[in-house]
Formats: sequence, C-alpha cells, structure tokens
Amino acid sequence: MKNIIKPVKGTRDFYPEDMSIRTWLYEKVRLASESFGYQEYEGPLLETIDLYAAKSGEELVKEQSFVFPDRGGDLITLRPELTPSLTRMVAQRQHQLVFPLRWWSFGPFWRYERPQKGRAREFFQWNIDLIGVATPEADAELVAIIASFFQLVGLSPDQVVILVNNRRLIDEELKNLGISPDQRPGVFRLIDRRGKMQPSEWKAYAIEIGLNQQQLEELIILIDNPDLWKKSAELVDFFQALEALNASDYVRFDANIIRGLDYYTGIVFEAQDLIGEVRRAILGGGRYDNLLADVGGKPLPGVGFAMGDVVITLILEKAGLLPIETGKSPASVLVTVFDQEQLLKSLTVASNLRKSGINVATYPQPDRLAKQFKYADRLGFQVAVVLGPEEVAMGKVTLKYLKTGDQIGVPIEKVEDVIREMLELRTSS
Repeated sequence: MKNIIKPVKGTRDFYPEDMSIRTWLYEKVRLASESFGYQEYEGPLLETIDLYAAKSGEELVKEQSFVFPDRGGDLITLRPELTPSLTRMVAQRQHQLVFPLRWWSFGPFWRYERPQKGRAREFFQWNIDLIGVATPEADAELVAIIASFFQLVGLSPDQVVILVNNRRLIDEELKNLGISPDQRPGVFRLIDRRGKMQPSEWKAYAIEIGLNQQQLEELIILIDNPDLWKKSAELVDFFQALEALNASDYVRFDANIIRGLDYYTGIVFEAQDLIGEVRRAILGGGRYDNLLADVGGKPLPGVGFAMGDVVITLILEKAGLLPIETGKSPASVLVTVFDQEQLLKSLTVASNLRKSGINVATYPQPDRLAKQFKYADRLGFQVAVVLGPEEVAMGKVTLKYLKTGDQIGVPIEKVEDVIREMLELRTSS
C-alpha cells in the first residue's frame, strides 16, 4: 500500500464528526458572548512580529511563534494570540468607534508548541474583550461571561473553578517585602511558575533570581493567604459585582494566579479543571490598561480573556458533556432515486422541498432502496422520500420515518406540509 502523507505535526483533521463538535462549541461561545451584548469581529491571520515583540513577552515571540520573512523583508508571523491585533484595530479607528467596545471572536491560532494531549500547534480560540472601562465591575462582567459559558455547556462549580488575583495588589505587597521594582517582573514570573515546578526547584529558582531566604518565606506566606484579597478595594468591589451577576459560585481568590503575559496590569483570572488528577488551565485573561498606547493609540483601559478549544473539548469529553450525535447530515430529508427514469422527478421534488426551507439531500444515483435507507440511517436523516413508478402514476410519494420504519402515502402537493408535521412531531416527542 502506498504511504499516505501525514498531516503537519501538531495540527488536526476535522472530519465531519469532529467538525460538528467544533461547531457546537462555537455556538455555545456565541450564545455566551451575545447574551452579554458582545459583537463578533475578526483580525488577520498574519501579523508582523513587531506587533508582538513589545506586547506579549519574550517567550511567546522567540520560542512559540511561527516566523518567516515577507518579500519586502518584514518578519511575518502566524498569529499566536489576538489581543495585539485587537488593540491595533481599535487604535486605527479610535475616533470612529463607539465606546465601550464589547467584541468577541473565535478563530485559528498557531504556536510552536511541543504537541501533546491538551496542546496543539494549530488551535481555535475564543477571544472576548471589553475596552473603554476601567472598573472592577467590568472585570466581573468578563468573569460572569465565563461562568455563563460553563453553565451553557453543563460544567458545574464542582468541575471547574475561576481563580482570581490582582497584580496591583501583589505588586504593592512585593514592595512591602522590600523587593525592588527591577526584581518584581522576575518575581511575577516566579509566582506564575509555582504550580508548574517541583517545590524544591521552585525555591531554588527564587534564590537564583535574587530573593533571600527571608523574602522567599514571606512570599510563600503572602501568596498562600486566602484573605489577601480583602486588602484590595478593587477585588472587594469585584466580588460584590460577581454576587450581583449570580456568578460567584464558580469563582475564588488565589494569589498564585499572575498570568504570564507582560501586558496585564490589574485583576487577572484563570479557569481551571477540577475533574482530572492534574489541574489544567482552561482559559485565562485580565486587565491590560496600557496596551492600546503601545500600538500608537490613545490610552484606553481594557479587559479580556482567551480560551483555546483543545483543553475545553477534552474536559467536556471526560465529563460526558459533548453532543452525542455527531457527524450527522445537516439535512433531515433524503429523497431516494428509484431508477434512472425517476431520477429527474426525484431531483425536482428535492428542489421544491429545498425552496420551502427544508434541508434535503438526494441520493446521487439509482440503487436498491434498502441500500439507500441504510445510508440515510447512518447519516442521521429522519425522513426518506420514495418516488417510484407506482407513486408517479398515482401523483403521490411515499414518506418513510426511518427511526421506526413507519410509511405513509402522500399526494405530491402535500409533501411539504406532511414532512414539516413529521419533523415537528418527532422533534417535540
């Protein structure tokens, strides 16, 4: 057998059953976004690497981006994230847009990851942002959208959690520990890596970046304090807003949540999986009040988050929450083809049903009816239309409900009405 060329490492083939899950997930994302009044948008799949260089952190630019030269000499990258593109788009039309902006998107992204379960080089990502408001209530709205999405897909607070922190709060506390401004970015990265390293390695790393033993001990006490949030007026207002939004069941404070991207300035949050033995990050985001000025616009506050499709799909699969029927035809009706003589008549019946708004497929050639029924059943059609010589002679068609095998003869002029009744009755039962 000839060798089949394999797909690029870290990419996925979306067969119809896989694509139906992605489409289902997209619809849940749309419902959650639009229920809070957010508008859908999209940016380009290609950007100059300069857009990310000063905005997203050195690791993302140097280690995780697919970069190649343009013919003009510029370095181009397949987009690894969307926030820099969003801020560039807003800066370009800043005087024409109506603020605050509520925008969302769901599209493809690329990162030069080491492919493994839960990580792919090519993935789809939900991005949603509120730009133009600098209040804890705005941050709470984004977290409430996450909680709403979890409810829509059936995930409970026992299965997922949204952890929240405030980088301004931690920055002030680091200052109180005698940690200099130059050291603090490194300490932020240290905190962010705590859950990703062995305790002994993490403590050694802390000493390596310049903390002394006393500072390390005080830092551990600090970030393990569950009541630290009460020292932040922003977080107090944030949690009060969450209560009003009926989203607090999913949320709790955790000073270990920092988020790795350099542009976050205030409240940050991360949703994690509670189902597996090892916690996995489902999504993350936070406040980024300086980013718009970095791309040439006038300063505007913003808050947003991003969720990739890979981890959330794995979690929903493990929880048994993915749609059961996948890979089915979007058509409910199959018009069979009895023989060559009836082929054109079958095409006409299918066309008339389609014009009336019913999704209809026609079997592509004459064949045994048993084979056509089997095809229809495997692809999830509900009704088969049979138009043989006897039906044509009587001005009728035979309608077969495939799940039960029930058949009825129907005058050709009433086919549409009867099919609609059959589909409505079966859907409601």
